Amino acid sequence: MAIGGPEFILGIIAIATFGGVLKTAVRAKAGLPDHPFDRGRRGRFGRGAQDDGEVERLKAENARLTDRLEASEDRLAVLERIVTDKSYNLASEIEALRDTRHNGARDAERKLENRSKTI
Repeated sequence: MAIGGPEFILGIIAIATFGGVLKTAVRAKAGLPDHPFDRGRRGRFGRGAQDDGEVERLKAENARLTDRLEASEDRLAVLERIVTDKSYNLASEIEALRDTRHNGARDAERKLENRSKTI
């Protein structure tokens, strides 16, 4: 491969392309703008006036969502307290026993009816 030959030039182009793609991927992962010299930007990485409105909107939405999350956590704590409460467990066990007793009484009535029909 000679310097200045077609393979050498294609190699340089491939390396430059790979470097550009890698640089863009790293910038995207870091949350930096695609190109540091975009129009309407202040300084190299500064935000423009149009981005300030979006930042404020996102901050307000973040605060709203944080409040909703805290309210949901509070409600969840109350529900956990209700479910783990001994009186709640006791009440559910009593209801289960009542259901079992009613089902047993129905079965006994059916047996009596069947016996009276056979006699």
